[in-house]
Amino acid sequence: MLGKLKLQQPTREIVIPSNTAQTAPRFFQLRCAIAYGAPLGVNGVILPYLPVWLDGLAFTEFEIGIALASQLFLRVAAAPVAGLLADRMTERTLMLAWSGALSLLTAFAMFFTRDFWPVLIIVAIQAAVFAPYAPIVESIAVSGVRRWGFQYGSMRVWGSVGFVAVTLLVGEMRGFLGLQAIPSAIAVGFLLTVAVAFAAPRLGRAVIRPDPDRMPQPSSLKRLDLHVLMIGASVAQAGHGMFYTFGTIHWQQVGFSSGSIGVLWSAAVVSEILVFFAAGWIARRISPWTLMRIGCAVAVLRWTLFPMPLDFWGYLVLQATHAFTFAFVHIGIQHRLVEAVREDQEASMQGAYVFYNGVFLGLSTVLSGVLYRQFGLTSYVAMSVLALVGLSIIAFAAKLQPQRSASGG
Repeated sequence: MLGKLKLQQPTREIVIPSNTAQTAPRFFQLRCAIAYGAPLGVNGVILPYLPVWLDGLAFTEFEIGIALASQLFLRVAAAPVAGLLADRMTERTLMLAWSGALSLLTAFAMFFTRDFWPVLIIVAIQAAVFAPYAPIVESIAVSGVRRWGFQYGSMRVWGSVGFVAVTLLVGEMRGFLGLQAIPSAIAVGFLLTVAVAFAAPRLGRAVIRPDPDRMPQPSSLKRLDLHVLMIGASVAQAGHGMFYTFGTIHWQQVGFSSGSIGVLWSAAVVSEILVFFAAGWIARRISPWTLMRIGCAVAVLRWTLFPMPLDFWGYLVLQATHAFTFAFVHIGIQHRLVEAVREDQEASMQGAYVFYNGVFLGLSTVLSGVLYRQFGLTSYVAMSVLALVGLSIIAFAAKLQPQRSASGG
C-alpha cells in the first residue's frame, strides 16, 4: 500500500519566468516604486479634481455622477480583457506603453471640450485605455514578492506618495491657473506614465513547469472563494464612491479653501502611506483576513460619522481612517492573492479585481448622484451599509476557501 502511494505521488506546478528564474532585475523595487508613482499621481488629479472640473463646466450633480460612473464602467470592461492579454504577451510593460500613450491623447482632447456629451465620451475612453496600467504594475510588483521576497508595501507606498504630492501641487496650481490647471496636470501625468512604462521591470512571460512534490494548483480564475473575496472587498471599497464624487464639492460649499481641501485629501493618503511603510511588519502579525475585516469595520464608522456637522479638524481625523478603510483592505487582499493565485494568471486576477471594483464603485457612484441630490450628506449612511455588506461577503469567502494547502487554503 505504501509502495502504491509513493508511485502515485502528485505533481506541483512551478512558475518560471521565460527570461530568467534566478535573479531579480536590477533596482527592481526602485523601478516598481516609480511605476506605481506615475499612475497613482494621475489619480491624484482625477479623483479629487475631475468632479471639480465637471462642476466648473456647469454640469448638474446627476451629469457629474453619470460622467464619473461612465469612467468606472468602461474601466470594468477594459481591465479584465487587458489582463488576459498581458498574461499572454512576451512582456507586460508593452501594455503599459500603449495604455499611457492612448491616455495622453484623451488628455489633450479635454482642452477642446465643454459640452456634456463630448466630455462624457472623452472621460469614458480615457478610463478604458488607462484601465490596464495600475493592475499590470500591481502584477509586476506581486511577481517580485512571490519570486524574490520583496516587500509589497515598500513598493506600493510610493504610489501613495505620488498621489499626495500631486494632490497638493494641483490644489496650489488651481489658485494661479484656475480650472485649466486640472486638464493640464492630467496631461503631464499621462506623459510621465509613457516614460515610466520603459523604466518598469521586465519579467518576461511566466512558464508552468511540473513539480513532483505537490498536487497541481487549480486555475485561479475558476476558484469561487477568490471571486467572492474580491467581490466582498470591492463592495466595501465602493463605500468610497460618494466621497470621491462629492467630497470636494461639499467642502467647497462649507467654505474650505482649495489649500484646506488639498490637505484633507492628502491626510487620507498620508495615513495610507504610513500603513504601506509598515506593511511588512503588519502582515507578519495580522492575517490578510483580519486586515480586511478591520478595514470594513472602520469604514462603517467613517461613513456613519461623515454627515455630522464637523469642522476642519473633525474631517481631518476622519480622513486619517483611510489607513484602515482603504489600506488595510488593499494590503489584505493583495497578500491573500499572493498566497492563492498562480503567477501566470496574476495579471488576469488583477484585471478581475479591477472589474469587480469598477462594477460596484460605478453602481455606488450612480447611486450617490441620485441620493446626494435628494438627501444631501445624510446619503453617506448608504455607504456605511455597503461597508457592512462587504464585511459579510468577506466572512463568507473565508468559509468557502479550500482547506488543503495544495489548493491554496
